Amino acid sequence: MGDDSEWMKLPVDQKCEHKLWKARLNGYEEALKIFQKIKDEKSPEWSKFLGLIKKFVTDSNAVVQLKGLEAALVYVENAHVAGKTTGEVVSGVVSKVFNQPKAKAKELGIEICLMYIEIEKGEPVQEELLKGLDNKNPKIIVACIETLRKALSEFGSKIILLKPIIKVLPKLFESREKAVRDEAKLIAVEIYKWIRDALRPPLQNINSVQLKEIEEEWVKLPTGAPKPTRFLRSQQELEAKLEQQQSAGDAEGGDDGDEVPQIDAYELLEAAEILSKLPKDFYDKIEAKKWQERKEALEAVEVLVKNPKLEAGDYADLVKALKKVVGKDTNVMLVALAAKCLTGLAVGLRKKFGQYAGHVVPTILEKFKEKKPQVVQALQEAIDAIFLTTTLQNISEDVLAVMDNKNPTIKQQTSLFIARSFRHCTAATLPKSLLKPFCAALLKHINDSAPEVRDAAFEALGTALKVVGEKAVNPFLVDVDKLKLDKIKECSEKVELVHGKKAGLAAEKKEFKPAPGRTVSGAAGDKDTKDISASKPGPLKKAPATKTGGPPKKGKPTVPGGTGSAGIKNKKGLETKEIVEPELSVEVCEEKASAVLPATCIQLLDSSNWKERLACMEEFQKAVELMDRTEMPCQALVRMLAKKPGWKETNFQVMQMKLHIVALIAQKGNFSKTSAQIVLDGLVDKIGDVKCGNNAKEAMTAIAETCMLPWTAEQVMSMAFSQKNPKNQSETLNWLSNAIKEFGFSGLNVKAFISNVKTALAATNPSVRTSAITLLGVMYLYVGPSLRMFFEDEKPALLSQIDAEFEKMQGHSPPVPTRGISKHSTSGADEGEEGDEPDDGGTDVVDLLPRTEISDKITSELVSKIGDKNWKIRKEGLDEVAGIINEAKFIQPNIGELPTALKSRLNDSNKILVQQTLNILQQLAVAMGPNIKQHVKNLGIPIITVLGDSKNNVRAAALATVNAWAEQTGMKEWLEGEDLSEELKKENPFLRQELLGWLAEKLPTLRSTPTDLILCVPHLYSCLEDRNGDVRKKAQDALPFFMMHLGYEKMAKATGKLKPTSKDQVLAMLEKAKANMPAKPAPPAKATSKPVGGSAPAKFQPSSAPVEDSVSSIGEPRPDAKKAKTLGISSKAKSAQGKKVPNKTSLKEDEDKSGPVFIVVPNGKEQRMKDEKGLKVLKWNFTTPRDEYIEQLKTQMSSCVAKWLQDEMFHSDFQHHNKALAVMVDHLESEKEGVIGCLDLILKWLTLRFFDTNTSVLMKALEYLKLLFTLLSEEEYHLTENEASSFIPYLILKVGEPKDVIRKDVRAILNRMCLVYPASKMFPFIMEGTKSKNSKQRAECLEELGCLIESYGMNVCQPTPGKALKEIAIHIGDRDNAVRNAALNTIVTVYNVHGDQVFKLIGTLSEKDMSMLEERIKRSAKRPSAAPIKQVEEKPQRTQNMSSNANMLRKGPAEDMSSKLNQARSMSGHPEAAQMVRREFQLDLDEIENDNGTVRCEMPELVQHKLDDIFEPVLIPEPKIRAVSPHFDDMHSNTASTINFIISQVASGDINTSIQALTQIDEVLRQEDKAEAMSGHIDQFLIATFMQLKLIYNTHMADEKLEKDEIIKLYSCIIGNMISLFQIESLAREASTGVLKDLMYGLITLMLDSRIEDLEEGQQVIRSVNLLVVKVLEKSDQTNILSALLVLLQDSLLTTASSPKSELIMKCLWRMVRLLPDTINSINLDRILLDIHIFMKVFPKEKLKQCKSDFPIRTLKTLLHTLCKLKGPKILDHLTMIDNKNESELEAHLCRMMKHSMDQTGSKSDKETEKGASRIDEKSSKAKVNDFLAEIFKKIGSKENTKEGLAELYEYKKKYSDADIEPFLKNSSQFFQSYVERGLRVIEMEREGKGRIPTSTGISPQMEVTCVPAPTSSVSSIGNTNGEEVGPSVYLERLKILRQRCGLDNTKQDDRPPLTSLLSKPAVPTVASSTDMLHSKLCQLRESREQHQHSDLDSNQTPSSGTMTTSSSTANIDDLKKRLERIKSSRK
Repeated sequence: MGDDSEWMKLPVDQKCEHKLWKARLNGYEEALKIFQKIKDEKSPEWSKFLGLIKKFVTDSNAVVQLKGLEAALVYVENAHVAGKTTGEVVSGVVSKVFNQPKAKAKELGIEICLMYIEIEKGEPVQEELLKGLDNKNPKIIVACIETLRKALSEFGSKIILLKPIIKVLPKLFESREKAVRDEAKLIAVEIYKWIRDALRPPLQNINSVQLKEIEEEWVKLPTGAPKPTRFLRSQQELEAKLEQQQSAGDAEGGDDGDEVPQIDAYELLEAAEILSKLPKDFYDKIEAKKWQERKEALEAVEVLVKNPKLEAGDYADLVKALKKVVGKDTNVMLVALAAKCLTGLAVGLRKKFGQYAGHVVPTILEKFKEKKPQVVQALQEAIDAIFLTTTLQNISEDVLAVMDNKNPTIKQQTSLFIARSFRHCTAATLPKSLLKPFCAALLKHINDSAPEVRDAAFEALGTALKVVGEKAVNPFLVDVDKLKLDKIKECSEKVELVHGKKAGLAAEKKEFKPAPGRTVSGAAGDKDTKDISASKPGPLKKAPATKTGGPPKKGKPTVPGGTGSAGIKNKKGLETKEIVEPELSVEVCEEKASAVLPATCIQLLDSSNWKERLACMEEFQKAVELMDRTEMPCQALVRMLAKKPGWKETNFQVMQMKLHIVALIAQKGNFSKTSAQIVLDGLVDKIGDVKCGNNAKEAMTAIAETCMLPWTAEQVMSMAFSQKNPKNQSETLNWLSNAIKEFGFSGLNVKAFISNVKTALAATNPSVRTSAITLLGVMYLYVGPSLRMFFEDEKPALLSQIDAEFEKMQGHSPPVPTRGISKHSTSGADEGEEGDEPDDGGTDVVDLLPRTEISDKITSELVSKIGDKNWKIRKEGLDEVAGIINEAKFIQPNIGELPTALKSRLNDSNKILVQQTLNILQQLAVAMGPNIKQHVKNLGIPIITVLGDSKNNVRAAALATVNAWAEQTGMKEWLEGEDLSEELKKENPFLRQELLGWLAEKLPTLRSTPTDLILCVPHLYSCLEDRNGDVRKKAQDALPFFMMHLGYEKMAKATGKLKPTSKDQVLAMLEKAKANMPAKPAPPAKATSKPVGGSAPAKFQPSSAPVEDSVSSIGEPRPDAKKAKTLGISSKAKSAQGKKVPNKTSLKEDEDKSGPVFIVVPNGKEQRMKDEKGLKVLKWNFTTPRDEYIEQLKTQMSSCVAKWLQDEMFHSDFQHHNKALAVMVDHLESEKEGVIGCLDLILKWLTLRFFDTNTSVLMKALEYLKLLFTLLSEEEYHLTENEASSFIPYLILKVGEPKDVIRKDVRAILNRMCLVYPASKMFPFIMEGTKSKNSKQRAECLEELGCLIESYGMNVCQPTPGKALKEIAIHIGDRDNAVRNAALNTIVTVYNVHGDQVFKLIGTLSEKDMSMLEERIKRSAKRPSAAPIKQVEEKPQRTQNMSSNANMLRKGPAEDMSSKLNQARSMSGHPEAAQMVRREFQLDLDEIENDNGTVRCEMPELVQHKLDDIFEPVLIPEPKIRAVSPHFDDMHSNTASTINFIISQVASGDINTSIQALTQIDEVLRQEDKAEAMSGHIDQFLIATFMQLKLIYNTHMADEKLEKDEIIKLYSCIIGNMISLFQIESLAREASTGVLKDLMYGLITLMLDSRIEDLEEGQQVIRSVNLLVVKVLEKSDQTNILSALLVLLQDSLLTTASSPKSELIMKCLWRMVRLLPDTINSINLDRILLDIHIFMKVFPKEKLKQCKSDFPIRTLKTLLHTLCKLKGPKILDHLTMIDNKNESELEAHLCRMMKHSMDQTGSKSDKETEKGASRIDEKSSKAKVNDFLAEIFKKIGSKENTKEGLAELYEYKKKYSDADIEPFLKNSSQFFQSYVERGLRVIEMEREGKGRIPTSTGISPQMEVTCVPAPTSSVSSIGNTNGEEVGPSVYLERLKILRQRCGLDNTKQDDRPPLTSLLSKPAVPTVASSTDMLHSKLCQLRESREQHQHSDLDSNQTPSSGTMTTSSSTANIDDLKKRLERIKSSRK
């Protein structure tokens, strides 16, 4: 045993490593307990065990190992650091646990593996398990497979990677062990569930018997897609969604079906290498003359390509050979065979075949001329397979070229191919730019003579219609007649799309409804906006703004044949929607003009006197100005102006007016091109005129605006250059330069201009040349550098002038168009296309340039030259190519065999030729424009390979070439696929550094990248550790930009496969890069600010400057560059010279600072709270702030804090933080709304500052906080739970600062916080602070707690005073003196408030502590305490400071209410919300007087509740609503329709809608002046409420997923509303019987709902319902409610004879009986008696007597008896409504009763009536009296009926003053006697004084807004309703009772009567008649008889006897009375 005691002393972690197994067992057990206790997953405690967990699972002792596994499982589940142990622990489990014989060990092992997967460590776990499959022990293999199977089953195929498992499956099926094979079979079945038939190919080679068995199992599986049942930590919210889905049945089944089987069989296959297996003589044989040999060669290939997956390689030669066979071979069998081989290649290579697609497609399409079905079928299969490897965009040129073929079969098959291709497209992959040329070509085909061509075209158009919808296709079908249109639609309906329901049907459904809003679903991401823009006829112009630089740039290979037809097309597009009018004859024009112009005007038009002509023009102008657009005959008017002298007018004034009128007509009328043609000639003629030129230009601009600039410009230019006047020519060019700037460049025909400009440049007149050069400068802004190419053959002098002009324009961005927008938006198709094609603005210009076809020049001789062995001949070949390209300038994308020839030259041994090839490729890019993108894969990637060249100049040339290409193509094509990652994989340092440098330059400019970018990451990581320093540096530079697109998570995940040492290094670099990560560039602000630079798509084009420059500011992650990026350099900024970029950003920052610093985001705060609640973001809870918290806050702030301020706030330098705080202080007052909107974020940011070491920042932050909380309390803002919990704990940390000045500030802030956050909620936070290790903090927190208790009384102590004080008392024994003192002082404070009861509350203390406390209490008692204790109010106080004992009454939870109410009001902006004021502790009558209208109470009727309720924790719960929605009067006028609408929302199934509606109604009900609006709607409102109650009861309560808090909140609102309603008597009386019946039924059902009782706040709800029921009974129309209760009772008894429901209904009836004496006159007795008659018919007396309880019959009798007693014989006159009275049992019963009461002159009431006023005649027999008294005393003795008994006894004594009750008292104990006497005295005092004491309806402190008003005071109006004086003795008596109650034991608080008895309490509760109060008193009274007598003495004293405290002087009472009277009168 000696040893035992040794190890017992060791710490837990050492025990776990002990060599003794017992020690280890004990260690593991203790560790398990520790793990279960640690709540914080980030606790440092976890780290102690980090190295031991592997030992836990690999323990050599089996028993100990079991315990170790249990502990390890708990560790993995809860520890934040557990992930670090994954590899070692799982490998330990595999090797040491899975081989154990005990099943329990294996289960725990599997559970541990699954838990690691749950904490996001799936990959390492899977790796270890797969390694385990190689173990020799079959047990281990079986367990590993089982674990993998369970993991797959639980987590699903997204988490568990199937590929590696499927790889090893065949091997497992070959195992010798049956157990392994069986387990393999099970996992094969499990995998099949997830991926279905994708599993078949990998398993096709296993044993056929096994395969058959598995397939049988597969057949049995359910068809539905499986769903994961367990989720990763990060996906836990999915769990909730899944549950919702399950409850919603298969509602979303469709969606998920697509989601799960994502795995493609192709992915699971091993790639086969076939190139090396080709027969050696293949290439010779395929050329052989004998067809048999060719066939052999093809068959060999066919066998090889049957492999479903082929390895990537250079298939160019093979494809070329096959293509040749397809195109040239005369044997059709071989054509079909070659087509099959191509199909196989395309299927096996997939996307990797894409680079060859362009070569093969035209050949196949042209081969469709073959008629043989098997050839056609083979070709169809081939072209369909090839289509899937590329995109429609890439092959569109080739397909369109074939469309013009004369052969009908080719046309037909091409159309059918297009139709099939369209099926694979979605609206996103089939943009308008692509659709347009296809539609144009297909429209030719629908008019073809061959029917099969027409049908095929219809099918293709129908498919397009189905895919993108009518709105997108319709613009192209304008000229199609109806028959053909119907045919197209018919075809579209038959089409089934490949993308199934997702893309297709959704589109279809939306399309064929005329939905204006949205076109096609299924549009991917960015392109969505395009379709929308096309579908709205409205502001189309805006669409491109969102689009510049949008989705993949697809160039524009759209112009068929590449001729200039685009210009004409554009025009045609424009004309579709414009005003068209026929040319009218002069006569018609004159007629039309005379109808609108004055007669004189027309006569004087051609007057010879210029003055008359001028006058005529003036009249003309006036007439035009007054004319309406629709009535203006534009053509007629301009013809009148052109009438002789027309444009030959000699007087310049007349001419000026004439031109001005033309402009007016163009602006004001529907001006057509026909009208324009009449005037343009004249305008051009006058444009050079010095005096009239400006007017002519104005008129031309007006015409351009109405007839579109492209058309006008073309007309004007041709007119100007067809005449000789140089002045006109130069002015026309000047006008055009200006017009382009004003209108933008879209749609202009560049070619026509260029020829005109060339003419102008050749002009002799210098001004014409200058104007032409200016125009070129303007065009350069839009077209870019490519414009210069047209003028390269100009004279050098002229060229230098042009260059100088271009130089001037360099770096400028085109101005925003200011004209033409309004018209453009309505004028049709062209603009629609603009909207759709993101790169239109920049690239369509280049498309208008004439492109030359050079493929015929690329002859086979030239190609063989380029590939010659002699370098000189190769060079000649290259020179020739350069010459061809130079000559052509702009070329079409079809360049024949050139790409392959050039590709082989890129690795030429002669470097000079490599450079020459690179230059050619650069030329080629510029010449081909965006169309070069189809050559990226086969030519672009080889250029990148050249970046690895050892020669510097070759690398530089390669880089320049790549940049030239990228400028044209954009980056998408380069990043797609594996090519780039393959290049990076090559371990060539030059290649790596150049490529990484290039990527670092390009990536920051992109807004999105293809997902394939991730493939580069592993190679990027290897570059980070490359031997070469430059490579490492470039890799580090590129890291942030990769992260910018892929995100930190993906990048970190990719490190999983690195070696541990590398992984740590890389992760550290990732962390560093994360800090430097730039934001993605923002989308450019305007479509018009499209960048310059030729055809480069906006997205990528940095500027027209050399690319290196433009990105220089972005290359490295410097802070400056970062700032530039985070500001998102728009294309405008980018198009500036690169070096100026930082400069621009600084300018931008200066401008920015003018705006608000806090931006109000509607519902932003609510959304953030929801996110935090739903765990979408991290909860703000940490010991020290980690990076992810700071990042998260930064992200959340980005939307609501000005960018520049955010930069300051998150700067690494503290001085910037100080700046930020200074700015925030400045903006605090001016931006209140913004501050409150971002308050949660501001507070979180300030908590981060608490962790800074810099004192100046801390001081500044605290200064700001003081101002902030002052502002919040002025604004009466109420901190939300979220704000409080993420701020207060961190503020409390600072209470323990060593610097005194800081502690002082923090205390001041805590003080102010109580004004915006309830002290009772602050208490737990401060309590938590007392547990700190910092003694200063503990002491300060204890002091603060003392202050809170002193200020707000014991109610702030949470959870209960007892618990809180026990915790405080612990600190009396603290080591630190300051802490001890603070604890003692706090307890003394409580003692001063609470007296000796403190000792009970603090529990047992050690002797030493107790003596210290007693000593301290004595000392404090010696201090004088004459003045009443000062109180700071948390909320308005409502009790008087009557004596030190009475302090106990301070602040019951009831008082929480008013401030809550006020806060609720202040949130909804009510001006009258009460201010929070500090003041003496007193009855807050001032506040009540000043606060008219906040609290609705009718003073005299403030009755109804026991005073005890002050001590009870709450009544009506209040809804936790955020700010109340717009006030009633703000919404509309208070019309009935508004109320109807809101009431209809009350019954809504959505809880929030209902709450909003209830809040609005409540607001109305609370305001006297508005409450009347509800009149007439009461029934409707009550029905809605009842329906909502029913909905909650049946639906919401049963709904597992609904937060029960939500339901409680809704109940609170409903009850609150009802209480408000039933306090307004006029409204309450409107409720009809039927509605009241339903309402009572709903409320009673709710009271009895056991589910509610189980909820946290359920009791409060039920108590509130109690209160409500009482209100309903008292306030509603008495006839209606009585009638309703009778009907309800009848229904209830019919269903079940005696149920709790029936009992409660009867208790309500009893309550009504008690009210009868007061209400009898207002009741319609006839109706009530009719209801009783019906009741007795249904339940005759006999039937009632059979009931189990006699309750129903007693109730009925009591009711009738009371009615008889009150009405006497007259009651029989009220049976008018009963048909046959004589048959009625009721009449007989009433007669009997009357007779009985007549027999006795005093009518003796039934014993049961609660009035209990039995009037017994003197004559009545003694025995009866004794019986009666005995009955009364029996009641007094019973617990339930005490009050009732005392009341009856009091009535009896009052009636028979000489009655002797002594004999009854004599037998009882002294204690009982005094109790009865006291009870009688209290009743007497109450009845005589008529003082009514209402209770305060309590509110739970957790609530935030209430719908229920609180009565004004706890000790309310004490004064007789008749205005009689009330003697001071009454007050004294009352005061004495209150004092006595102060000594009550707190524990009695919970001793509440059962729920149902609450209803049966008397209507007018007395001060001391509450049962619980009396029972608590009984305990006290036992203490001593003497004490009791003493208090009796006390009560008889007069006010002057001096036993009272000073505050109770008579004067005070008078004052009190006066003030109460004042309040009453003001309420009336």
